[in-house]
Order: sequence, then structure tokens, then C-alpha cells
Amino acid sequence: MKGLELSQKFYETYGAPMLHAQFAPFEEIIAVALCGSGSECFGFDDEISRDHDFEPGFCLFLPGEDVIDRRTAFLLERAYAKLPKEFLGFSRAPLSPVGGNRHGVLRMDEFFAGKVGAADGKLTLAQWMQVPEFYLAEATNGKVFRDDCGAFTAVRERLSQMPEDVRLKKLAGSLLLMAQSGQYNYERCLLHKEPGAAALARGEFVRAALHAIFLLNRAYLPFYKWQFRALRELPQLSELAPVLLRLLTETDSDAALADIEAIAQAIIAALQAQNLTAQTCGDLEKHAYAVNDRIGDPQVRNLHILSAV
Repeated sequence: MKGLELSQKFYETYGAPMLHAQFAPFEEIIAVALCGSGSECFGFDDEISRDHDFEPGFCLFLPGEDVIDRRTAFLLERAYAKLPKEFLGFSRAPLSPVGGNRHGVLRMDEFFAGKVGAADGKLTLAQWMQVPEFYLAEATNGKVFRDDCGAFTAVRERLSQMPEDVRLKKLAGSLLLMAQSGQYNYERCLLHKEPGAAALARGEFVRAALHAIFLLNRAYLPFYKWQFRALRELPQLSELAPVLLRLLTETDSDAALADIEAIAQAIIAALQAQNLTAQTCGDLEKHAYAVNDRIGDPQVRNLHILSAV
């Protein structure tokens, strides 16, 4: 059973009745969800994931202390802690008394401020360019089981898609890094007889290509250990996953050069399909500047092309 399903069943079986019986006046203003850090929040968990931080649990997201005071929050914490210690064969871990828990009672504003730096999810363009995308992924992943007043969901929706100018700035930077590392520096490192530098160039190319692919899909790039797992589920360019993986371990330089060009051409085709470039050449650097030229906000457009990556 996946963690999201386990969490929802545990909430429906024990959490919802507890809230209704003990905290009925607050039911409509408490959001219940499973989201944030952890493979189960992305639906990527497997049997190996169960060796740590895997349990039947859910999050109770509370509004500010002016709506639900500290005493009520404390009573909610106690009630949550008293829920059954085992469920469907899985054990619950004890809650830490000093905080840092992934499940249990959390303040909504503290959760979002911790992920993106803004409790209400309202970010300036500069903030959008600075927030690591894996934090945006963690702020918007998982599943909301209940949110009657809609406040929690509203912030998630606000964060669910970055502004177009920011997407283009990040995309332009990623394309330029692909050009530098893969189409230019990789072969030069080989000619210099620097195999270590060549391997690093391949890695940089793959990293930048992954970022570009997620941006083309309007999806957030998760933490590095989940990037290939998430890539395989994207609607566009997921077929590049085995090519990118091969490139990371490729020892045949001619084959690696061929893979670099195949990836570059696939991404250029995707750029053209989204009308992000009028260039028809295979030079990723030219496409990078073409994408940057499409940024509407002059301040963002005139920033260094690598400023968002």
C-alpha cells in the first residue's frame, strides 16, 4: 500500500471521528492533508522507503493563533498522539516534543513560510527565481483530504505554477548551461585529455537538461534523488530518461556525443512546439537567447541569463 492511501485511510478511520467528536467547532477551518517532504508525498514510495519516516499519519494544518489558540493546538496534538499506534500492519513513530514532525499538528503559515519564504504563498518575481524548485514541489505535492474553508488549498494553487517570465528565465539559463557543458566543453575536455572534467561536463549537461525538461512540462524539478523517477511520469520528453541515464555512465565518447545531440534536438523540437524559439539551428545557445528574448518583464529579461539557475 502506498503512503498516501495509508494516510487517507488512517485519517478517515480515526482522524475524522476524533476531530468531529472533540473539535467540532474547528473542523471547517482545519485542513487535513499529506504533503511536504518524503517519497510518500510524491507517490514514489516503495518497500525500501519504509525503513524510515513511513507510517500511518497525516497533517492537521491550523490557521493562525488568532483563530486557533495555543491551548487548542496543544489539545489537538495530544488527541493526535493518542490515535492508535498501529494501523493495517504499520506502526506510528512517536512525535518529537521539540517539533520538526512531518505529521500531526502544524501551523499552515509556518509550513508555507518554511518551504517558500511566504506564509500566504504570494511571491515577487525575484522570490520566485530564488526559491529552490524542490521546495515548491514539496509545498504543492501530496493530497488534501479535507479543506472546507479552502485557505490551505488557495495557497497551494497560488504556488502550483510559476509565473511565465520566471519559467522562461530559468529555461533560458538551463539551455545555455546545456550548450556550454554538452555541446561545447565536453568534447574540449576530451581533447585536453581530462576525463574527469569530461565526466563532470556530462553530469552538468544532464542536470541542466533535466531542469529544462521539467520547465517545458511546467512541472517542478524535485530533489535530485527523485528526478529520474518523476521524469518517467512527465507527459513530454519522458522518453529521454534512458538516454539521460546512459549519458551519466557512458564511457564511449562518440556514443556520448551522439546522445548529447539527440537530447538537444528533442528539447529544441519541444521549444519550437511551444513557440518559444524561431531559431531552426541545432545550437542550444542561440535557442537560449531566443527564449530569453520572449520574457515580457524588462527587468527580468535584462537580468543575466543565468540569474535564475
